[in-house]
Amino acid sequence: QVQLVESGGGLVQPGGSLRLSCATSGNVFSIKPMGWYRQAPGEQRELVATVSSAGSANYADSVKDRFTISRDNAENTVYLQMNGLRPEDTAVYYCFAWRARGGIAWGQGPQVTVSA
Repeated sequence: QVQLVESGGGLVQPGGSLRLSCATSGNVFSIKPMGWYRQAPGEQRELVATVSSAGSANYADSVKDRFTISRDNAENTVYLQMNGLRPEDTAVYYCFAWRARGGIAWGQGPQVTVSA
């Protein structure tokens, strides 16, 4: 059983920062990428960022140069540092990781709201 527990969401003003954390437990396929999706109301789920086990990161164009993804392989934890937040970043953010037995496990999805 793989579980992902996220923390760090909340309400922030435009231009502010938040840091999301996603701690995993269980049999995670640690050599596979981990990352974050987000989903705004009425929108499809959007890939935000991924990070490989070697630390190589990829970002959606909409968050490049503002967000930084990182991971702690020893703890199988992934982080998302979000700076320069904009109202359009408002969404539920889901972390994901691969199960050793196959398939993807998801976090519960904390809400991030960017509003004045």
